[in-house]
Amino acid sequence: MHQRNQIRPPRIWTVLLFLGVGLFIFALAVFASPAQAAPSYQGDKPGNDFCLACHQEEGKTLTLGSEELPVTINPTQFGLSVHSEEGIACVDCHTNISDYPHPDVKEKSTRAFSLAYSETCKDCHEDQYSKTHDSVHQAAMDAGNENAPICSDCHNPHTQTRLIGQESGLLTISARRDVPATCAKCHTETYDTYKNSVHGSALADGNTDVPTCTDCHGVHNISDPTTASFRNNTPALCSDCHDNPEIMDKYGISTKVTETYVADFHGTTVTLFEKEFPGQETNKAVCTDCHGVHDIARVDNPETGIALRENLLIKCQRCHPDATANFSDAWMSHYEPSPEHNPLVYYVNLFYMFFIPAVLGGMIFFILTDIYRRIVNNSKKGTKHS
Repeated sequence: MHQRNQIRPPRIWTVLLFLGVGLFIFALAVFASPAQAAPSYQGDKPGNDFCLACHQEEGKTLTLGSEELPVTINPTQFGLSVHSEEGIACVDCHTNISDYPHPDVKEKSTRAFSLAYSETCKDCHEDQYSKTHDSVHQAAMDAGNENAPICSDCHNPHTQTRLIGQESGLLTISARRDVPATCAKCHTETYDTYKNSVHGSALADGNTDVPTCTDCHGVHNISDPTTASFRNNTPALCSDCHDNPEIMDKYGISTKVTETYVADFHGTTVTLFEKEFPGQETNKAVCTDCHGVHDIARVDNPETGIALRENLLIKCQRCHPDATANFSDAWMSHYEPSPEHNPLVYYVNLFYMFFIPAVLGGMIFFILTDIYRRIVNNSKKGTKHS
């Protein structure tokens, strides 16, 4: 009797094993797929990853009339932004969007779209927002110039990194270096002048001791620099840095700027005039009349430096056209007389410091001794008569 080969039916546990593995693989493929992932919500609103699932797509645009507005958001740049760090969600600013498809956009230009969101920043930045309404930029906007800068023109809300140090409370080093480039978006010619100045070139080299745009003009409450008040306040503005020994001592620069300026004819007149007639124009020289505004150069610059006699004379002749070559020699710069600076004046002053007290002291001594002698003589006469 021949034994037949029989195919044994698979055991039930083997079937279940293969079935379980298959179901696991299927579930993994379905639920791990980004395309099938459920929207992420923060509370009752969509999370940023829900928005970025579409908006990270390269070349994505929104048609506004005849213009195309780029709406691609780089997830990495947004993740490094201060808004992301602070947990701000997309829908916190885009409050009219909570799902897809989005509501229709009414604005017909990219500028109109930006202006429509200009009030959004107020929700978190009320103090800065209020200051902008007292600025020269807002004045231009109120006058009908829709191209005057608004918040998002200076601060890209999707890429803006932290500007103020959390511990120091001061503008960060990188932010100080980036300020001129931000202002250059509108003030191109001024930036080209500033970047070649002694301040701008030093800042570009990483020296943060020098002023950047906002140090002189302010940040959100930028005032009109063409007014008489701004001009008359120039000496006080420059003294913020130039009277600070912590900064000036590094470079061997005098810290007597305000003191020496106010002590001379120009400074005394401007100071008194501003106190008596605030906001009124004066024809007396302030710092920028001699040193320049955005084109300030080193004083020893052979072409424009006013430490050189011929260059200083050119500056003086702007107000004093009849000034001769000897006219500017009376100026002792912003240094008090010392053995190193104006030694002749220093030693003459030193001589009179001793000579005048000696003369006056001698005269007083002579008068006192004469009075004493008269008293003694009168006393002796009185004794003889008695």
